[in-house]
Amino acid sequence: MRKNLNTKIIVILAALAICVFGITGIPHGVTPAALKNALVSRINLGLDLRGGTHLVLQVHVEEAVGATADSDAARIQTELQQAGITVGSVVRDPQRTDAIQIQGAPADRVGDIRTTLNNRYSSQYDITSSSGTSWTLTMKPTAVRDLEQRTLEQAIETIRTRIDSLGVSEPVIQEYNLGSNQILVELPGVDDLARVHDIIQSTARLEIHEVQGGPWPDEAAALQALGGNLPYDSVLLHEPAGTASPNSPDQVYQVKKAPEVAGTDIRDAQTGRNPNTNEPQVVFYLTHAAGDHFADFTGANKGKSLGIVLDNKLREVATIRDQIRDTGTISGGAMGEQQAKDLSMLLRTGALPASISYLQESTIGPSLGADSIREGVMASVVGMLVVMVFMLVYYRGAGINADLALFLNLVILLGFMGYSGSTLTLPGIAGVILTIGMGVDSNVLIFERIREELHAGKSPAAAVDQGFAHAWTTIIDTHVTTIVSAAILFIFGTGPVRGFAVTLTIGLLANLFTAVFVSRVIFDSNLNRKQRGEALSI
Repeated sequence: MRKNLNTKIIVILAALAICVFGITGIPHGVTPAALKNALVSRINLGLDLRGGTHLVLQVHVEEAVGATADSDAARIQTELQQAGITVGSVVRDPQRTDAIQIQGAPADRVGDIRTTLNNRYSSQYDITSSSGTSWTLTMKPTAVRDLEQRTLEQAIETIRTRIDSLGVSEPVIQEYNLGSNQILVELPGVDDLARVHDIIQSTARLEIHEVQGGPWPDEAAALQALGGNLPYDSVLLHEPAGTASPNSPDQVYQVKKAPEVAGTDIRDAQTGRNPNTNEPQVVFYLTHAAGDHFADFTGANKGKSLGIVLDNKLREVATIRDQIRDTGTISGGAMGEQQAKDLSMLLRTGALPASISYLQESTIGPSLGADSIREGVMASVVGMLVVMVFMLVYYRGAGINADLALFLNLVILLGFMGYSGSTLTLPGIAGVILTIGMGVDSNVLIFERIREELHAGKSPAAAVDQGFAHAWTTIIDTHVTTIVSAAILFIFGTGPVRGFAVTLTIGLLANLFTAVFVSRVIFDSNLNRKQRGEALSI
């Protein structure tokens, strides 16, 4: 019996040591300041305690649907030409984002057209024809929903990558379940809202297009030069004033709609210096496949012009002097050091699949977080001291047992948070306080049951044994039901609500260990030191 008790005591001491290390790690000294710094470095503080930025973003997924339809329209045009079928136009329906219209198709090639379309597009589009000369491809509802969900997930991953590049610790970036196609972003310690806007919202979609005409001073002059009609495979893009040089005017170019290099073809981007002007520039590198295609294109089109398009605006128009494979540069204009760094980061992390808008935005100052920490810790300490004093007064010697178990419960909770990197929020502190209450409740159940067994005339050892045995079922019931409730809060809640659920769940699991195992070991150790028939202080 004594050997078994010693083993249990060693287990408890080992758990205590492991959890203390989880809370403080290896402190640089034993002074209060060193211990405080060690604690702060292990326990991550949430937005409401540390201060920072809170955002709710709306992702305009319909833009991704429209972009997919545009891309498919260009691909259909190419595939029909390869099949020897000439049509008037293949464009996205101007009234809808999920439909493609084919006009001017030869009526004698209906079968060939349907075969070409069915081979690749029947799984995503419903294909119909009214007269044989016009066709409509409408994206299926399931395909639209899948595309919208992928767009939301890609936006979350892109934003997370960009935020990680800012060095923000423990950011919250997740789907916001209270709205449709919305993202919750919480950035502890970040209060520069303008910089966050620039980093998150910019789509930074870099493309390289063939320039087919221009420049003209405005779109009206461009359309007049083109005979009043813009070819369906072309678009007009602006080169904003000051882009080519500090004093250059706004100009309009005709460029091919389908890009030769798209944003997904970029594998890396870094900042550098223009060797001639020493101005900041961004050097980008293409993937192997994109580099091969670009080399073939530039090798066959020497003397023609290329346009580097960033977010639907021309950044540079350059003449192809020689074959270009996998490297290009962006420079000029008013680009400074910080703009070059931000642009290279955006190109590395990829373009957002759709634009976003801000539904909610707020900043929380660190002083408010410091007040919350001070008041929350004070509430926890006062609550714990009051409970411990009550247990000592009401249960006498057994109250020491309960207080030791309660203290160990708190150490296990903080130790787990230190190891797991969990974020402590203000509702999380409330979860800690509730855990203290639940821990006392378990001890009260056990102690009252022991008292009943003693009043029934049983010996102290038998009363302790029966008290734990009969209270165990009730303790399990109360803890399991509360943990289930906490799990529901974690699944459907956001941010601070999840912090409350996490701390409550960890605290309850720790309480099962301390109230049942630790408390029982303390009782058994106390009984071993007593003489047979000696009363139990409870």
